[in-house]
Amino acid sequence: MVEALHLELEIRSEELVGQQVETIYLGGGTPSLLKIEELRSLIEGVYKNYEVVADPEITLEANPDDLLSFQAQSRNLFGEYKSLGINRLSIGVQSFFEEDLKLMNRAHNADEAEACIREAKDSFDNISIDLIYGIPGMTRERWQENIHKAVSFGVPHISSYALTVEPKTALASFIEKGIVAPVDDALAETHFQQLVEVLEESGFVHYELSNFGKEGYFSKNNSAYWQGKRYLGIGPSAHSFNGKQRSWNVANNTKYIKSLAENVLPSETETLSATDRYNEYVMTGLRTIWGVSLEKVESDFGINYKQYLLAQARRYLEDHFLYLDEAILRTTKKGKFLADGIASDLFLLDLS
Repeated sequence: MVEALHLELEIRSEELVGQQVETIYLGGGTPSLLKIEELRSLIEGVYKNYEVVADPEITLEANPDDLLSFQAQSRNLFGEYKSLGINRLSIGVQSFFEEDLKLMNRAHNADEAEACIREAKDSFDNISIDLIYGIPGMTRERWQENIHKAVSFGVPHISSYALTVEPKTALASFIEKGIVAPVDDALAETHFQQLVEVLEESGFVHYELSNFGKEGYFSKNNSAYWQGKRYLGIGPSAHSFNGKQRSWNVANNTKYIKSLAENVLPSETETLSATDRYNEYVMTGLRTIWGVSLEKVESDFGINYKQYLLAQARRYLEDHFLYLDEAILRTTKKGKFLADGIASDLFLLDLS
């Protein structure tokens, strides 16, 4: 797999000629299984094939159990990560409660989640942790304690997502059999409002629907997606965007490796229409503090798109789910949780 990743880095180097790489993101989850030498070779592969800025944000996404396992072997794992140029860790904690972790079939336990953060903080300042809300059986009190526990570690970034039940998983089976209660959307919204209240009181900026960061600690990598910047995705299932086209690699490890061994890029590409790009801009803009600029909509897509957007947004403005601030359309506090649904109503399906 590592050899195949190197081959793709080489094959696609022409795609970023004349551009600088600002962030390198190793994710999700499984990069923490790689040995230090393998991580080093991949980061060196980026520098070898692309022009990289002087101080890029380099994030490693990791599972607590992997980190603790390797830390026990090396005794200085986090120091070794720093020596590679990695300057940001994203740790998939999900919950600090045993019952939640078992329900989600996580490999780590609550004690490991806490121990991992404590050890990482000895070497890293820029740490993000993930939390999941809307878990069946999770009370308001337990969720509140989860949030306060996360804040108590002093991490500068927290990402939090509503639980989604994927088909053909153990959790989906338990719900179908009535062993576990189904996901409650009303409870998830309550948890979300708790999250926003506690984190904003603790000095976090709610800069994207699922992301909260202290000033100076917003994820540069994820912010690039939401602001429509170009990105290159390397590896199975990875997606890329060049401003007008989106491509994605085959979601099969064996096919991916075999294809690269034959010097063939295992990907498909679609060219986005102006309407596709408008819809994506509305969707991502409403999820962030940067909002949707009416001026940008008009300049990039035309006056008809702007007029359509304002017409579709009218009822959300009247109901105070959206507001206009100097020609920037943003969600209100009560509209944030509904941002994706609101965006879908602002999408353009047929201009006529």
